[in-house]
Amino acid sequence: MVQYEDMGRTPTPTWFFALAIVRLGPRFLLVQEKKYGASWSIPGGRVEPGELLTDACVREVLEETGIPVTLDGIYRVEHSATMDRARVRVIFAATPRDDTKPKTVADEESLQAAWLTLDEIAKLPLRGSDLRALLESVSLGRPVWPLDILDHEMSV
Repeated sequence: MVQYEDMGRTPTPTWFFALAIVRLGPRFLLVQEKKYGASWSIPGGRVEPGELLTDACVREVLEETGIPVTLDGIYRVEHSATMDRARVRVIFAATPRDDTKPKTVADEESLQAAWLTLDEIAKLPLRGSDLRALLESVSLGRPVWPLDILDHEMSV
């Protein structure tokens, strides 16, 4: 086993985010954000201290869209870091639990949510240049990794 000495480094502040790609047939659930120029994105947000990534994802989707979801797996885990901070994003695969309609009234979380096809999404201002490509890869069968690759015993 390799032993590491404390080299006097300050821990890097790390933010964790949980997002969901929610599908219903050929449609994806997107949310129009209040900030970021009212752009559209997949629902998700910051994980609160002591909260599980999975619980944060379900909570964020419900808050932003009004739709309860079941998480089916994981599409992607992203880590980006700079010299003074880091970000970890987990993008989950999810399905709606029932036929609840997306919210249409703006609140503190978002302006609205909608079920949209890829053609409709192509006409919207999106947050993030890679979002459309990610959704296209999902529609083409992007692999879904099992939820149990996360350690559900540990909270972030």
